[in-house]
Amino acid sequence: MILRQNSERVLNKLKRSPAVVLTGPRQCGKTTLARSLSDIAYFDLERDSDRLRLNVEWANLVAAGQCIVLDEVQTMPELFPRLRGEIDEKRKTNGRFLLLGSVAPSLMKQVAESLAGRMAILEMTPLVTSELPEEQWDSLWCYGGYPDGGILDAGQFPEWQHDYLTLLAQRDFPVWGLPALPPVTLRLLKMLAAVQGQPWNASQIAQGLGLTYHTVNSYVDFLEQAFLIRRIPSWSGNVLKRIVKSPRLYWRDSGLCHALLGLRAKDVILDQPWVGRSWEGWVIEQILNAFQLADIAVSPYWFRTRDQIEADLILEFGKECWVIEIKLTSMPKSEDMRALKKVSTLVSATRSVLVSRTVDNMWGEKESSVNLSELLRQIVEL
Repeated sequence: MILRQNSERVLNKLKRSPAVVLTGPRQCGKTTLARSLSDIAYFDLERDSDRLRLNVEWANLVAAGQCIVLDEVQTMPELFPRLRGEIDEKRKTNGRFLLLGSVAPSLMKQVAESLAGRMAILEMTPLVTSELPEEQWDSLWCYGGYPDGGILDAGQFPEWQHDYLTLLAQRDFPVWGLPALPPVTLRLLKMLAAVQGQPWNASQIAQGLGLTYHTVNSYVDFLEQAFLIRRIPSWSGNVLKRIVKSPRLYWRDSGLCHALLGLRAKDVILDQPWVGRSWEGWVIEQILNAFQLADIAVSPYWFRTRDQIEADLILEFGKECWVIEIKLTSMPKSEDMRALKKVSTLVSATRSVLVSRTVDNMWGEKESSVNLSELLRQIVEL
């Protein structure tokens, strides 16, 4: 079994808080992680038998001192007031409840209303680069990080991804509050895969679906809260040049995006017209996950002026401002760095980073040309 890096983070949070909420998409490994912890009482709240057992045994469970793991907790909203009362009775006792929630946006509303100030929140993702040997990174890019989606068994891709998204559209999303009919949701998902890495244009998508752009924006808001996509806002600092203000849209898991785009085999990924945008989105997700695992709060942006001065990623954290450009090449060009420095000057960046597949890493005082492995190593050492 792969040791997930969130295991240690969950244990540390449980030592410091009465309750920990572990959110993330279905099938990313939350349940496996929770059940690997010692001295727990586990309940799957999607099962009627577990709900009944929890209700009947509640008094004995809370008195026993075990950590109680409540999986798919968003399916039992009536439990939150009971949790609040139990935590308040023994406010200084930590590590009592681990709540697992699969992507439902309603979960965080319930947590905020009932358990504010009483819990810690962690987000879990599918597998990331730091959890796999580097020789598997291209497979991770191609198949995505869901443990059952192909990274551990290539034969599962892309059928697993199609089944996964179909079940979400038909079963989960309507229950969690998305008003779209399942066929509309599946069409929307395919259209979002086609605009991977592009500035977000709700009107264009709305026209293709026969909906208003307000409706499309509300659907995409839901999908973003459900950890399927990420919209990176445009940097909006004090720059005289006219800046493109639309966010960029990326799929958080590359395997889901590739399945929707029709990829069926790893060895033909480089022949696809969208391959550059795909690698860019995958690298961005690995970078942001590295900051998250390091517990460094970071604000991501992208940058483009009307005269095409641009950078794929701007990261603001603490007093730092990093400008990052991502190139799918093993031989980055000097003009790539010169273009990057233009953006750095405009945004007063503290570091410029050109990320490629180079084997010749250079981490300078303010300018760097590195591969992804070296950049992630530098993030860990911050």
